[in-house]
Amino acid sequence: MTTTTLIVLALGLGVAGWVLHKVGHVLIQVLEALAVIAAMFTALWLAAKGLCRAVRWLVRHWRTTLTVLAVTALWVLVGWRWLAIGLSWAVEILGVWWLVAWRIEALAFFDYWAGRHLRGWWQRWIIYAPRMPRWFRACRLTVTEPGETVTINVNPFRKTGLAPRVKPRRDQVPRITGVRSGASWDEVRVKLVAGLTPEDFDAAARALAVARGVARCQVRELAPDVVSIDFQRRNLLADRIVCPALISVPSSDLTPMELSAALGRVWSGRTEYGVDWYQPLTGGHTLYAGSTGAGKNSFTWCPLVSIAHLIRDGYVRVSAIDPKGMELAYGRGIFHRYAVTSKDAMALLDELIDGMNARKTANAGRVRTVPITKENPLELLEFDEIGALLRYIGDRKTRDALTDRVSILTTQGRALGYTVRGYVQEPTKDTVPVRDLFPRRVCLRVAAKSHVAMVLGDNAYDRGAWANRIGESEAGVGYLFGEGVREPLRVRAGWVSDDQIKALEAFVAGATASATGGQVLTLPAPAQRPAGGVA
Repeated sequence: MTTTTLIVLALGLGVAGWVLHKVGHVLIQVLEALAVIAAMFTALWLAAKGLCRAVRWLVRHWRTTLTVLAVTALWVLVGWRWLAIGLSWAVEILGVWWLVAWRIEALAFFDYWAGRHLRGWWQRWIIYAPRMPRWFRACRLTVTEPGETVTINVNPFRKTGLAPRVKPRRDQVPRITGVRSGASWDEVRVKLVAGLTPEDFDAAARALAVARGVARCQVRELAPDVVSIDFQRRNLLADRIVCPALISVPSSDLTPMELSAALGRVWSGRTEYGVDWYQPLTGGHTLYAGSTGAGKNSFTWCPLVSIAHLIRDGYVRVSAIDPKGMELAYGRGIFHRYAVTSKDAMALLDELIDGMNARKTANAGRVRTVPITKENPLELLEFDEIGALLRYIGDRKTRDALTDRVSILTTQGRALGYTVRGYVQEPTKDTVPVRDLFPRRVCLRVAAKSHVAMVLGDNAYDRGAWANRIGESEAGVGYLFGEGVREPLRVRAGWVSDDQIKALEAFVAGATASATGGQVLTLPAPAQRPAGGVA
């Protein structure tokens, strides 16, 4: 290699190094500019995202937003001293209002205008917002990634490995969208996340009740991705509900429409929400199931007291089958027909079926549903201990014949003005083979969880119908679920005393209530109470 070659090579290397230096310097400047641009865009994106979330939160919780803005504005305008004085005055005014409402028994008015809103706000931000995500994780009501791995830290000085806690992301935990707080219930609306179904919350209702520290929790589906988790803070059915006295208003001038409305809404007690409970005596048949001492008699007598004036005036004819010969015999004069033995029950059912067939022949092709009149009264059959005659008493041929007749009445009687109300202790299919022909069902206190499913359906217990947990001191308490009821409803029938039954018997026979020493009152009007405030 000559000297010239070496000089040329050195010059080439120098030029290449200078070029690379310049290129590198330019690249550094370009990368720095790109980094600045990326940082600016990232900051702007995060700021816009945070602003959008803040605006959405402020709009979603507009009541809290307006309250904070009002307090802040007052602080700026009048100072913190006058603000503290004003807040203390507001608290005192609310306290005096509550005391006056409690004194004059007008708490419902106070609760409607102030109490429910304050309680709903307090329950949401103090109870449910901070605690409910933890309850969801404990009750396995969150979702995880399908391929998510679990890392276990192995410590040689410990017998077991430790798995670090992984906090679920925001999109893996159901979100609270609102809270309503009534006099006895809290309704927490929750928006589900992908991977959860309302049935998951049904199955976890008992665990959620334990987490909240309440005796009852019920889940209602409001939308495909929204459920309401209802917690019962107070049991409004703990005390006995006394059935009001008889109605003395004459019913001889009722129109068919008014009569249909009266029999479609018969006062029978109160619900767990503190409002009156009305049940229909037309349009379907009802089966009441409960252990001995569960209070089935209250469900029998209370509606009869409510429609006593209709029975007296001939719009309703009540028949009774009483295998024990004790429960309904105490008011024997109320019933147009009465049977104790299998033979008498057979004759009673045959008479009802003959009357139903005659009514069918007279009205065929004229109307789809026979209106209730004095000529075509509502035939109401009270069948106590229906399982005794259909399963235990008499020979098999007689039991089958009774089953056939009850089946005819329950399948054909609805449109013809015939209603059957049956009562049973053991609600198995073997005991009551016609169980599925009763579209309306009430489950009182039962001995086993499986009985709840037999009476109310397979999913009733998961949805809050805990009839096997009703206490022995809660006679007359039961759950409704089925026709016309989307969620299990807890009710307590009005209790009817022996004196009221005798007064009812005398009233139906034409005697006045004053002659029997009873006080004549009108039934209470339906209570229109709000469900609670929204937070």
